[in-house]
Amino acid sequence: MKRDRDEAEEEGNEERNKRKMEIVWQTPAHPAQKQDYVFHNGKRHVRPYYFEFVSHVNKRWEGKTIVDLFAQEFRGRSRDYYVSAVKCGRIQVDGENIPVSYVVKRCQKISHFLHRHEPPVMAWDVEVLQNEPDVLTVCKPASVPVHPCGQYRKNTVLGILQAEYGLAPLYPIHRLDRLVSGLLIMAKNPAKADIFRQHIEAGLVQKQYVAKVVGVFPDAEQVVDANIDYNAREGRSTAEVGISNGDTTLKGKAACTKFTRISTNGIHSIVLCEPVTGRTHQVRLMNRKQ
Repeated sequence: MKRDRDEAEEEGNEERNKRKMEIVWQTPAHPAQKQDYVFHNGKRHVRPYYFEFVSHVNKRWEGKTIVDLFAQEFRGRSRDYYVSAVKCGRIQVDGENIPVSYVVKRCQKISHFLHRHEPPVMAWDVEVLQNEPDVLTVCKPASVPVHPCGQYRKNTVLGILQAEYGLAPLYPIHRLDRLVSGLLIMAKNPAKADIFRQHIEAGLVQKQYVAKVVGVFPDAEQVVDANIDYNAREGRSTAEVGISNGDTTLKGKAACTKFTRISTNGIHSIVLCEPVTGRTHQVRLMNRKQ
């Protein structure tokens, strides 16, 4: 009898888990919802979903067949994939299924529905620290990107704030890398975001980071100048230290960071990092160079 109850309970749990992870339909018009998230083993997962990527036929695309257009303009997938996607309706024109020989016309809306499995992030909350009429300040946890990018759409600070607090639209004033935690300030309207942008460009806003590094960091303030070369396609940056001359030219943009040791236990050091410039991945790369 007990075995029967255990088997029934196990089957019930499996059925509930299947319902939790069932595929949902998602388009830009449908924001992330609280029920889209599943928490398991300390991580925040997103239910698999289909997402609609939208584009419009421009002058260069006009007159091409739908398959030729995708095969020539979006080379990340094979021609056979696009033929299959058109036949099963994952690629549509103006909301309608079309044959693989369909010739597109100017300004038509093309929808490409892709099956998405977002990587999980840590299940820490995005804590709202201050909610003002025009400004929102939150504590961003590590592992969560700020806004949709790459494989992430719902597992982002913006997606979580919209799903769990109904806070949207939001305009991030600055960005923290996915693996970085800290204060994140966002405007609630374009006008306030523009004011912050002007302050940042005028040098009226200063950023400070605290990093834990391996080893005993020098006691005196360290100033590191380097060139940061950011590769947007790969999402990576490299740093070069030196002086350009007639034979060699440093890649990227000039960057300067100040480092001050806060404390050390002889194995690790806590360091205050103050970027004078604002280049992507600047603080982490400068730490390595130091």
